[in-house]
Amino acid sequence: MTATSIDVGAAPEGVQSLALKRANRHGLIAGATGTGKTVTLQVLAEAFAREGVNVFAADIKGDLSGVAATGDPPPAWASARAAEINLPLTPEAAPAVFWDVYGELGHPVRTTITEMGPVLMGRVLEATDAQEGALTIAFRLADDWFKEGKKEGLLLDLNDLRALLTYLSDNAEDIGKKYGLVTPQSIAALQRKVLQLEMDGADRFFGEPAFQLNELLKPRPDGKGTVHVLASERLVQSPRLYSAFLLWLVSELWEELPEVGDLDKPKLVFFFDEAHLLFRDASKELINKVEQVVRLIRSKGVGIYFVTQSPTDIPEAVLAQLGNRFQHALRAYTPSDQKAVRAAAQSFRANANVDVAKEIQELGVGEALVSTLDAKGAPTPVARTKIRPPNSHVGPILLAERQALMRANTAGRAYEKAVDRESAHEVLSRRAEQLAQDAAREEERDAREKEAARPSRSRSSGTTRRAGGSRTTAVERQTGRVASGVFNTIVRELMRGILGTPSRRRRR
Repeated sequence: MTATSIDVGAAPEGVQSLALKRANRHGLIAGATGTGKTVTLQVLAEAFAREGVNVFAADIKGDLSGVAATGDPPPAWASARAAEINLPLTPEAAPAVFWDVYGELGHPVRTTITEMGPVLMGRVLEATDAQEGALTIAFRLADDWFKEGKKEGLLLDLNDLRALLTYLSDNAEDIGKKYGLVTPQSIAALQRKVLQLEMDGADRFFGEPAFQLNELLKPRPDGKGTVHVLASERLVQSPRLYSAFLLWLVSELWEELPEVGDLDKPKLVFFFDEAHLLFRDASKELINKVEQVVRLIRSKGVGIYFVTQSPTDIPEAVLAQLGNRFQHALRAYTPSDQKAVRAAAQSFRANANVDVAKEIQELGVGEALVSTLDAKGAPTPVARTKIRPPNSHVGPILLAERQALMRANTAGRAYEKAVDRESAHEVLSRRAEQLAQDAAREEERDAREKEAARPSRSRSSGTTRRAGGSRTTAVERQTGRVASGVFNTIVRELMRGILGTPSRRRRR
């Protein structure tokens, strides 16, 4: 018999469960450090997988890797908790695949510069408004080139972005006439930030083969779901890249998946750990776009669950979209802490037997105030719940176990060898080299003509008089010819997606 809900724990009112039909209405797992958020995430992830729902989750500390191993024998506390709440503990592992932007603790996961788009690249580079404007112009120019069938429009990796920025700097005057002002200061600052990003190892994330979204949606022959674990211990040290990557992934899912409405169970549940990093220093425009994605993606069969310390880490417009709540203990030591407690208490449907503001500070490790959406979509009354222990291993698995799972996953191994095909970097580099060679030959020819004309002052000196007596050098004449050839066609602007990325395309 197909289950319609998953059990998450027990309260005095009875077993607390989450209706699979409402799991796409998103959720929040919140609580102070050490209160049990990761275990709650693991319980939900393995339960979704057991019911045939695929899961994607960021693993910040490495603990979530335990979902891939059998919790046998279970730790003493897990056995005691299972007996206490009368929910059986059946040791088993969930099917799991490991991914890693750096390709160390999981299969490499990459995307191209083009698909990241100017808005998210601006966030990764911590760009100012002026620098983000320059990035937008760079992406627009690349789009125009691509539509003309030119390979210099292929922005695949950081070398391509660097080459394009150099081109913008060298041709700022001509580009400014057609696309808008580009200042040398903005380009120089962006170049430095790209260099720093590369030094931090992020160059491994940008390139090909690009990650295929269908990896996250593949069904299994046994009917179970797969838990896709993103190893994030290193990635989270670059908060902007971490948040931009996860936001890019959600945005791509929103753009690519068809509308399906409310299914009996979601196609995918996405857990966003350390969610405060997404909104920290985010512009109002970006927050609005995140709220829009969260609001609309549920109709694509995707549920998003934010994991963070306090509900106040999430903007109210986004928080309002999160129907399933798992609130672990909060500490109210400061006025801001007390404000967070009040905010959390007000977000629950009242229960006459639960003083939320009081009990939220008294919860033990592994306890949470739980309110989920029932089958009709209404929030259930808040209940003080003891979360059930996971059936899988609690804590990190051994590196050898992780590597064995990686070797067994043939689909993931297809991403391990990077591909570097001809793109903007190679084309623009050849163009610059050819330009330099042509200029050098013309300068040499001018020098010979000047030498030959030395006895006579009336002959040409190899330069052309401008109006007002100034001269045009050979380099300037060659540069002018190239620039005019590049910008001889005006094309329509490419419609970008909700987060500034173009409609998804693999640039072949």
